[in-house]
Amino acid sequence: MPALSDEARAKVNLTLQVNGRRADGFHDLESVVAFADCADRLTLTPGSNLELTMSGPLALACGETSDNLVLKAARLLAERVPNMKAGSFSLDKVLPVAAGIGGGSADAAAALRLLSQLNGLALDDPRIIEVAELTGADVPVCVNSCGCVMTGVGETLQPLNLPKMPCVMVNPGVPVATKDVFAALGLRNGELLVGATDVLLQDRWPDDNASLEDWVEALAASSNDLEAPAMRVQPVIGDVIAALNATNGAWLARMSGSGATCFAIYENTAEAGRAAEKIRRDHPGWWVHAGTLS
Repeated sequence: MPALSDEARAKVNLTLQVNGRRADGFHDLESVVAFADCADRLTLTPGSNLELTMSGPLALACGETSDNLVLKAARLLAERVPNMKAGSFSLDKVLPVAAGIGGGSADAAAALRLLSQLNGLALDDPRIIEVAELTGADVPVCVNSCGCVMTGVGETLQPLNLPKMPCVMVNPGVPVATKDVFAALGLRNGELLVGATDVLLQDRWPDDNASLEDWVEALAASSNDLEAPAMRVQPVIGDVIAALNATNGAWLARMSGSGATCFAIYENTAEAGRAAEKIRRDHPGWWVHAGTLS
């Protein structure tokens, strides 16, 4: 059979509210999630052996291949699908690692899409959904890679019709472990930050016909609750947000996920392109992408 290929698009948390920490230690979140037009590429060549090879500019940052979420997702699915067809995965890694943009989760989600295609499974097959949740909190939202409100520990998704948002994404080249950021947040098991009724989904996001301006206004009224603790772990995140805010036309600058990647939204792609060029000149060691979120 011919090889199959798919893109693993970067996930961006436009907002991230921490509602509390459950008794089991997991944090309850509400996040507006968009996806960028930058992506890793995952290829599956059908065969008898399940394996993974990595290439690309950021392959070395991925660590041990055996620990990769692509293989974890594939193995979990094989436990649930009798005689599952698989093969050799090849990952072209261009997204920063431990960067708050779900790179590893997007790779695992791409693996599930490819295995679904190879085995004739629907993406809403309960086994795909279960494996996505078991693989990692960001994997379920990455399976469909569509704008949505994500709640709970990532298992509840409400679709959103987001406009195309011209953006610049910047990572300063320092990995940030999610566990370290939540440790800096410092919530105890069972500690709530909002009342129970506030955790329910609220219809506070713009409707399907809303403009980019409407969305930026709504997003600006929210925040990323992990931004301050992440800055305590890696103060350079503050420098990234300052650099984005210093560009012409930046409407909103914020950190994504648990960091250290940050983004800014612009009125048009030309302004975003000029902003990216300025940041590349001023900070040649940083990873910079100009594109769109949707």
